[in-house]
Amino acid sequence: MAVVIALSLLTTGLSRAAQPDLLYGQVKLFAELPEGVRNPEGLAVNPVNGEVYVGTFDVRAPETQRNNQLLRYSADGQLLAQHSFGQTPLTGVEFKDNHIYILNFGAAKLQRIVADFTTSSAVEDVLTFVALTPPAPPSRHVDNPDGSQDVITFGSKGMPGPNGMVFDRQGNLYISDSFQGAIYRVDKATSCAPCAVTIIARDPLFATTAALPFGANGLAFNADETLLYINNAGDGRVLRMPMPGGPASVLAESVFGADGLLFHDGFLWVASNQSDAMVALDQQGRVRARVGQFLGIGADGAPKGLLFPSGGAVQGKRMIVANLAFPLTASRGDEWEEEVTRWNLVSFEIPQFDTQ
Repeated sequence: MAVVIALSLLTTGLSRAAQPDLLYGQVKLFAELPEGVRNPEGLAVNPVNGEVYVGTFDVRAPETQRNNQLLRYSADGQLLAQHSFGQTPLTGVEFKDNHIYILNFGAAKLQRIVADFTTSSAVEDVLTFVALTPPAPPSRHVDNPDGSQDVITFGSKGMPGPNGMVFDRQGNLYISDSFQGAIYRVDKATSCAPCAVTIIARDPLFATTAALPFGANGLAFNADETLLYINNAGDGRVLRMPMPGGPASVLAESVFGADGLLFHDGFLWVASNQSDAMVALDQQGRVRARVGQFLGIGADGAPKGLLFPSGGAVQGKRMIVANLAFPLTASRGDEWEEEVTRWNLVSFEIPQFDTQ
């Protein structure tokens, strides 16, 4: 009995800082993609009317099978419009000044379209991404526990991989290149003419040799924009880089498939696509919440819960999440993503964290 009392007193006496205080939650359906449209990837929300914008990453072979679309949904999940991008897959999507900015991965372009677009609205080319010199970032040196060192040398044929993007308050746009290990800046992206790309960082931490072949991915600023956070999807890392261009360092490890990234109310939300979860990190890199899990394939052929989520966007008090549901391997029968025949978006109420 004395031991039980002592343990009770010890537990009661633990400081709040020592408690993990993790929050868990589930998701619910927000909207299904139209029949024949697959792999929702980029996601954005109009902060004025709550409309949701989705770009698709359909990379099927042969290319003639692809049906890439930019979709527009009402705040309650009703499809309002879609615009075809055909064979060129899309990655990042952002809302700014009543326009939707689109990273056209297949065409290696930054494009934009009016926010209330229709099927026939014009798509404007803002700039084109090119091969860098050298095409690959520097080698990465890894110190091992036994005192030895590994050197990872990255290969690249100079194929641009524009993937994630984020605006700062001055209207400058920052873009990640997943294949060439770079972070770009487009000054005054909403008004520049012509627009030019500046490379603000190339770092071996932005590249990967993992089975998931995307390095630098989602981007987000902290509240005062003194830090730029960068996901490395293949390495499962969240990085941080002091602005305007300090060296990158690792904030968090083992966030498997760290894809889309956003900063909201003091916390970083990471789409962990290989864990089928949205993970919230505090600014010290601790996991504070995990929302969602894979719950199977529904009778309609769509994922239940989360399956390879690619990113989220805040809509009021909830977050909308895209279920990319993208199979990675060439083998058959080893991934649930192979069973998906209808793709969807889901949502969850953003948890309120105790910051004391």
